[in-house]
Amino acid sequence: MRVDTATSDAVAVEAVTIRRLHLPFVTPFVASYETLNERELLLLELRTDRGVGWGECLALDGPSYSYEFLDAALLVLERHALPRLLAADRITPEAVQSLLADITGHQTVKSAVEMAVLDASLRADERSFADYLGVEATEVPFGVTLGRADDLAELVEVARGHVERGVARIKLKIMPGFDIAPIERLRTELGPDVVLEADANGAYDLDAADIFRALDRFELGMLEQPLAPGRLTDHARLAAGLDTPLCLDESIVSLDAARQAIELGACRIVNIKPAQVGGYLEAVRIHDLCEEHGVPVWCGGYLETGLGLAANLALASLPNFTLPGDTIPPTRYFTADIVDEYQPIDGRLRVPTGIGLGVEPEPDRVAATTVATHHLSAATS
Repeated sequence: MRVDTATSDAVAVEAVTIRRLHLPFVTPFVASYETLNERELLLLELRTDRGVGWGECLALDGPSYSYEFLDAALLVLERHALPRLLAADRITPEAVQSLLADITGHQTVKSAVEMAVLDASLRADERSFADYLGVEATEVPFGVTLGRADDLAELVEVARGHVERGVARIKLKIMPGFDIAPIERLRTELGPDVVLEADANGAYDLDAADIFRALDRFELGMLEQPLAPGRLTDHARLAAGLDTPLCLDESIVSLDAARQAIELGACRIVNIKPAQVGGYLEAVRIHDLCEEHGVPVWCGGYLETGLGLAANLALASLPNFTLPGDTIPPTRYFTADIVDEYQPIDGRLRVPTGIGLGVEPEPDRVAATTVATHHLSAATS
């Protein structure tokens, strides 16, 4: 499927407000790279000649998951990305990538800017993101991700609770010292019919191949990003010796990265994160490439608010998103969200059909979670 995304209205951006939001987690989020107790992110409000558009910058607080981090993203937004946007005459979402092309990397910044322009443009045209993508699905299944736990019995009970509520798969964050034993316990207790996956977030070296071969016997749906992001040839070598399909996540930062991974045989599945690849239009291009090569994809989570989730649900409705993604309600991990709470039914969420991204931040909730505000305008850029 080739998605025609060249049909947007142009808008003139007159001013931008950047809000730094602080969102505590219900319980600590434990991955191989870091333990997070709260989430800070940047919410962009674009005021245009045709209305408002919203976007969010999802860089983490520190440079542990990737080189991008929130303070650097704020600097790049204020000094480089947004001044270009404010100086432009009129702009469409499809033109954002070219406008920011001379900024190397900083994919979360580019994604946030494109997202806000996309929302503003679609609102001006009174269209939904789902309509823009031409998707027909009305619901999307989701899975859950579990972090490291010291009590495996408690981990099993949490997983079993999710299964009973109809979630489509259980994924466990693994790391050196926490891999074979918890996966074996989950498989034994949950049974063979539950889709079980492991995500390493690049925490291992190739000399840990014996661990991954040991995981083969548990019939995992996938082994996600076992090695560091840049090690595509090592992933290809590892993939050749495993029955479990390898999925790449952190390695997929662009269409070109996805193409190289597929050509090298470094993965059989691709996780697409719009914030990590520079935006939703690049995510669509990666979807199309993978579909052409028979590589299934799924939509990964970046600890978004309900605003980002709305866009992810529309994206995940494209036909090659054949595997359950991390499109879970934000209140499963945040104590509160900035949009109305999503109501899952049997492990599925409805695709928003409102104009723009489909939802809008609630002013009171935004105010309650804002810890800092920055303003830019065309007159001062």
